[in-house]
Amino acid sequence: MESVRALLFLICLFPVLANGLTRHYKFNIVTRKTTRLCSTKPIVTVNGQYPGPTLSAREGDTVLVKVVNHVKYNVTIHWHGIRQIRTGWADGPAYITQCPIQPGQSYVYNFTLTGQRGTLWYHAHILWLRATVHGAIVIKPKLHVPYPFSNPHQEVVLVLGEWWNADTEAVINQATKTGLAPNVSDAHTINGHPGPIASCVSSQDGYKLKVKSGKTYLLRIVNAALNEDLFFKIAGHKLTVVEVDAIYTKPFTVDTVVITPGQTTNVLLTADKTLGQYLVTASPFMDAMIVAVDNKTATATLHYEGTLSTSPITAVKVPPRNATSIATSFATSLLSLNSKKYPANVPREVDHSLLFTIGLGINPCSTCVNGSRIVAAINNVSFVMPETALLEAHFFNKQGVFTTDFPGKPLVPFNYTGSGPTNLQTTNGTRLYHLAYNSRVQVVLQDTGTISPESHPIHLHGFNFFVVGQGVGNYDSNTSPSTFNLVDPIERNTIGMPSGGWAAIRFKADNPGVWFLHCHFEVHTTWGLKMAFLVDNGKGPNESLLPPPNDLPKC
Repeated sequence: MESVRALLFLICLFPVLANGLTRHYKFNIVTRKTTRLCSTKPIVTVNGQYPGPTLSAREGDTVLVKVVNHVKYNVTIHWHGIRQIRTGWADGPAYITQCPIQPGQSYVYNFTLTGQRGTLWYHAHILWLRATVHGAIVIKPKLHVPYPFSNPHQEVVLVLGEWWNADTEAVINQATKTGLAPNVSDAHTINGHPGPIASCVSSQDGYKLKVKSGKTYLLRIVNAALNEDLFFKIAGHKLTVVEVDAIYTKPFTVDTVVITPGQTTNVLLTADKTLGQYLVTASPFMDAMIVAVDNKTATATLHYEGTLSTSPITAVKVPPRNATSIATSFATSLLSLNSKKYPANVPREVDHSLLFTIGLGINPCSTCVNGSRIVAAINNVSFVMPETALLEAHFFNKQGVFTTDFPGKPLVPFNYTGSGPTNLQTTNGTRLYHLAYNSRVQVVLQDTGTISPESHPIHLHGFNFFVVGQGVGNYDSNTSPSTFNLVDPIERNTIGMPSGGWAAIRFKADNPGVWFLHCHFEVHTTWGLKMAFLVDNGKGPNESLLPPPNDLPKC
């Protein structure tokens, strides 16, 4: 009888295990005084933590996060990399998929982790609040499904970021007022700590990663920096890349990881020394030398069990800020696993072939210090944020909020990676690009030399995409496709475009809604380097956007 009851219990439980659990989180957005670099200031946090708490779940789980706004700012949270299949209301970018959560209000983000496992992250998606409002998302495989690599002894989250002594909202507000670029950060951070800084002798020692000799560790690395690509290194140790943006890769070993804002990278670290302390570094990558960066290197310590804390720390040489060859080698080494269990379903044909030029511009501004302001644009369109959410306007057919005439190619072709046009002014508009459900889309992201060539981290909401090709110079529609990889290209949600070059991405528009595409340098997003795709419903309810939840915030 007992065995029969146990069997019945397992039969009843099986659908729950197969379909996943429902996990509840509560994020209180609160202000906390925090000291870094011998300076104390109030910062906006999740639950008083910086970085915020890690959200943990399994593939197939449904996640409900109640976000309660206790601060003076409007707030939204974006679940970066979560596909949000038919649940665009939970995606999070302010005025794109929702109106913000106003002070004293709350909103429950409700989404299911469909077909995804790995490391992603969440962050505020309004103003510059994501400087301190961010944290990791760890999605484990379904129960009893192994990793496609040896099980690590331990898993560790490492969140890389930037720290300003000043209030970041004051930093961008001052830049907006003057029309100039904002001040760079005062330090980089590893799990919220910059490590010892010469200008602050009482600075905390920084984060310490404790390991046991002979063990292998899975490091889940997130770049939560606002405006800078980063190099990540550990003295005396190699790192094996096994996943990016929650997509398994063909493993490859490096001594330097390159990671742009918005990206995540999982690496295996084998503690193959006996004793000792080894320096861990996060330093900037920017090969456009005209662009100012924070040159300070964040440091942490890899500490072997049994080593005295007073033992010397083995140093490591960080790459120069313009080490393009390291960045290029890392990017071209990334390939999808493309196994039977984890195939690379690359669209072989395309219905929309788009060319998006990415760059800066200068527009008139009578109140700015030079009578002009720096702006950014895609196909010379600087995106204007609406006063109500685009997804809501689309769902309820509100007129006058946006148009669907975003240009699929530059209206005036020019030598994109040359000196650029003489007229640096851009157009303004809330213009979307319209896609039918299941359209196969290719977007060539073309950097331009307007003001300066630069590597841009471009993030697409609602989809993963395949990076089928990239190169330097101008994309050539006649010759460049011959270099495409349509077999095992890397799949991801954020790509670091080559400076002075191009990247070709492909995706299938199988997710109805309004989906943001933008540069993940926050300064460029502020300047207008963004647009959105409007994807129609398909056939029937399973291919249609769900209705908005009752607690959706109002503008």
